[in-house]
Amino acid sequence: MNIKEAASRLGISARAIRFYEEKGLILPAKQSNNGYRTYTENDIWRLQTIAALREIGMSLQDITHALGEIDQGNQQRLEEYLELQQAVMYAQWIELKRMMDTTQRMIDLNRQDGPLDVSHLHDLADSARRLREARQNWHDRWNYDTQAAIHDQRVQAASRVSTGQANSEGRHHSDTPSPISDEIEVSHPHHNADRDHSTPDDSNDTVQSSFYLYHNYDEALEQTAHWISPALGEKGLDIGTGTGNLAGKLLQHGADMTAIDQSREMLRRCRTKYPEMHVKLGNFLALPFADHSFDFVVSSFAFHHLSPDQQLLALQEMQRVLTSRGRIGLTDLMFVDATHRDSYIQQAETTGHEEQLSALRERHFPLLGELCGWLEQQGYVTKHVRHNELLHTLLAVPLR
Repeated sequence: MNIKEAASRLGISARAIRFYEEKGLILPAKQSNNGYRTYTENDIWRLQTIAALREIGMSLQDITHALGEIDQGNQQRLEEYLELQQAVMYAQWIELKRMMDTTQRMIDLNRQDGPLDVSHLHDLADSARRLREARQNWHDRWNYDTQAAIHDQRVQAASRVSTGQANSEGRHHSDTPSPISDEIEVSHPHHNADRDHSTPDDSNDTVQSSFYLYHNYDEALEQTAHWISPALGEKGLDIGTGTGNLAGKLLQHGADMTAIDQSREMLRRCRTKYPEMHVKLGNFLALPFADHSFDFVVSSFAFHHLSPDQQLLALQEMQRVLTSRGRIGLTDLMFVDATHRDSYIQQAETTGHEEQLSALRERHFPLLGELCGWLEQQGYVTKHVRHNELLHTLLAVPLR
């Protein structure tokens, strides 16, 4: 068929078809005698696909990649593009919803008796702007796609190290601040003669760090699963799932688990390990799910990747997707309070642990007291347990 007939059949303009041709999305054959384009059924199918992807707001660049995956028969990659687009739409919807809420609050202020204090409107607008920027400014500075292949080996090696130390020392808790590292073993100079692991040296004391990012990893995940204790068939969401280790434990308890992560490579490994699990691209700040979708939400070793403003947004998103009786389980590195944080940082500065200071600058370990306080203000009752110097598991259950 010619371009007019193709446009009529598809319900789009001939101009749009020519535009897709210019972008290389379709390549119709041309008649040898006059150079007119001829559109086959395959061209029509391809144009229908382009129109469908454009309808959901996908960019031309992403459509090009998606068509390439379709041509190669790669359903999984196509699904990832669609999930990514869905996540974008949820983020836009959440932002629009927040703008509507802010506008209503401005209307409510305007209806109050007495003169209007416009500074309240300014404060509301500033708050909305700050949260919008917090949602837009997150990015994966750690490039977890490249870490996916060794993630499980790394966390298990760190867990074995911490278990061995706990057995040899007769305790699980680190009594003094220690370096934070994604690596398995770190050595550093230390001048604290009272430290349990110090070893004399001619010039100073050199110690092996007794704390790593994933110390007490298995213990903490087991605690989370134990406290959540899902009933058979309960719907759960694991945010920042990585390769699905926490979600897998809850799956074994009988939960119907969904796991999300912003890393495609982490999710691919999660799918391989747990093919029965629902896996989707997404992140804390715009969960790609409808309101009241889950009976519980969990996250482990991921919340500290968010700034304080982003952490507040993440908590609000968790609330949004939970049922009225939904519970929250967080396992992460946290300071007990501001005093704990300040002394920890001061110790790191005094001893000159650059790796530790760098990790503290890159990550935002929440204050456990403030986190519990916010949750309790929202109607939750909380409890928590400490696994080492920074690692805690927190459970929040609604009172209502």
